Amino acid sequence: MSSPTHGSARPDGVPTRGALTAVARAGATHPVRTIVIWATALLAIVMASSTFGGALVNEFVIPGSETQQAVDLLQEKFPERAGDAAQIVFHSEQGHLGDDAARADVKAARAAAADVPGVISVGDPYAGKGGGISEDGTIGFADVQFDKPSAEIDDADVQQLEDDVRAATDGTDLQIEFGGSVMDSVQPESHTSEILGMAAAMLVLLVVLGSAMAMAIPITTALVSVGLGMTLLTLAAGFTDFNEVTPTLAVMIGLGVGIDYALFIVTRFRQALADGHTSRDAAIIATSTAGRAVIFAGATVAVSISGLAVVGIPFVAKLGIGAAMTVVGAVLTAITLLPAVLALVGHRIDWGRLPARRRRTPNPDRGPFARWAGLVTRHPKSMATAALAIVCLLAIPATDQRLGTADAGTNPSDTTTRKAYDLLAEGFGPGINGPLFVAVDQTGDPHATEELAAAIAQDPGVAAVAEPLVNEAGDTAQLPVILTTSPQSEETAATLHRLRDDVIPAALEGSPAHAYVGGATASYEDIASKIDSRMPLFLLYIVGITFLILSMAFRSVVVAAKAALTTMLSAFAAFGALTAVFEWGWFGNAIGLDVTGPTESFIPMVVLSILFGLSMDYEVFLVSRIREEYVRTGDARGAVRTGVAAIGKVIVAAGIIMGVVFWAFVLGDDRTVKAFGVGLGVAILVDALVVRMVLVPALMHLLGRRAWYIPRWLDRVLPPLTIEASEHPEPEPEPTPVGAA
Repeated sequence: MSSPTHGSARPDGVPTRGALTAVARAGATHPVRTIVIWATALLAIVMASSTFGGALVNEFVIPGSETQQAVDLLQEKFPERAGDAAQIVFHSEQGHLGDDAARADVKAARAAAADVPGVISVGDPYAGKGGGISEDGTIGFADVQFDKPSAEIDDADVQQLEDDVRAATDGTDLQIEFGGSVMDSVQPESHTSEILGMAAAMLVLLVVLGSAMAMAIPITTALVSVGLGMTLLTLAAGFTDFNEVTPTLAVMIGLGVGIDYALFIVTRFRQALADGHTSRDAAIIATSTAGRAVIFAGATVAVSISGLAVVGIPFVAKLGIGAAMTVVGAVLTAITLLPAVLALVGHRIDWGRLPARRRRTPNPDRGPFARWAGLVTRHPKSMATAALAIVCLLAIPATDQRLGTADAGTNPSDTTTRKAYDLLAEGFGPGINGPLFVAVDQTGDPHATEELAAAIAQDPGVAAVAEPLVNEAGDTAQLPVILTTSPQSEETAATLHRLRDDVIPAALEGSPAHAYVGGATASYEDIASKIDSRMPLFLLYIVGITFLILSMAFRSVVVAAKAALTTMLSAFAAFGALTAVFEWGWFGNAIGLDVTGPTESFIPMVVLSILFGLSMDYEVFLVSRIREEYVRTGDARGAVRTGVAAIGKVIVAAGIIMGVVFWAFVLGDDRTVKAFGVGLGVAILVDALVVRMVLVPALMHLLGRRAWYIPRWLDRVLPPLTIEASEHPEPEPEPTPVGAA
């Protein structure tokens, strides 16, 4: 790895050149001014976001898909029905909905719903228009049509709908529940996960850093960076749509990397203080050296996440953009605000030191990680085999993974949307909760919809075809189709493909009419299909980027290939955990899951993109230290032992911190957020504790000097990439073996 020239540092080792050094010096020399500038900038961004920012949406646009074609056609031809709907579900617990008293209660509920702002119509279950009554007469529903999409409906109006309808039926024997896309878009805000994640991170930092002040600094700067990232996200939402899950994922990633990046710099700062440097110089040294690695780490995460754009699904790409915003916030905070804070705190960073740590002098050559490094390098084959066995064991369930999208049927059992879902399935069959709709452009063939309805009704997977809704011009119709199976069923996907590929083309053969199958269930299948078709390109992108960057940084194709392959192992372990928890139900009760369902189709791809960025960070921190020692001594195997002993504590601490932050989010109510928490939590813990601390050192010890192989032609072509500058000049040239072309 390249190193600074002798002229880039003072005799005492304090860097003097470079843009990062200049930034660090400005913050460390004028800490109060820097903090004031930060506070002013944050205030300005907050004001801008409150003025120009936008709301989050719960929409899934899938460009080019059949579902999107159906949606676009209906929005154009039925502008009055462009809004979303809620459902009021009635359950007579003692009598029959056909009784006079029940009819009066249902009428009162419908009247209350009609008075809610934004409601343009309320279905009549007794007339079969926008509603219905079950065969046994105990369960019914009425559709409540709003004039806007769910993303634009005020939460207060949705709450008023629920409150007013319940008030209108208070004292009756009717059980009232609510479902539909409008209700799904309203999620109660809770910050329990963030609080628990911060508490766990504080505990780990206190143990690792040994003092209350050293613990408080990374926590504080992480909160600032998350605040910056979330404010930027709100501002960006005023110009483009972001899915409602985006901020939670962004906070999850932002807290983890924000604490980790600060931890790296704080650790280097304390080392510089211990070497006798002043507070100002120590802050400059820490930021100029570890800060360089932080910038690289943040850039790799952002580059990896950018791979989501190749999927071609906007909301998936924007999940990555939202997460990248908090990562950028973490990097900016670490290299600009943190030096000022460290310079102000100085030696007070040891305030509140744990009593047991007072007389301890850190010695990497004799500590627990030195002993661990010795164990791994003495028994590399056994340790590598054990690590592979652990990862493969965790990955086994992934062979049974089924991708799809969960619905209200997987919501917590005490929520009104889940109760509505169960009642509808009980009264009308499982297909009522995932109806399809067929958008028919019947220009030139006004009888096409009737013929199509008759053909669709003959399919064995179809339970019923409702009366078509025709627009005023008579050229477009909407045909609701109820299936015999639930939205999550594999048979439902088979029926959808049969309708699209066989039934509808046969029914419209020779007709100028066109038909498109849409609906929430169809959109989930379209998302899964698009992701499946783009997965090879996505893998090529992130693996290729990883290989290229690490080859440039370490001048070794072996190190780069090893990093990509071992990261895939961590990913498969995460996919196995997702399958075991969410599809098999293992430990489901412990995290608030009472039903199983498929893994959301986009989650593995998002987890993989984030993991590649984060795991590359750990690989870089570890291999950089190993390479530094190898350059100094020329002893490839000894460098592995020294590198693990020196940097192992930081990698383990960083991995545990990020892992517990992710795991804290499994306590939230949203199933998608739980899945991200489990997937990323397992991935990071396995990657940091098993892959980077066991498998990678064992493999590099077995490879010896061969680990640093690169073809001569590639070495000439690839530009050098310096990741972390050392405050002490390294000898040149580096004794890196280069293979023949």
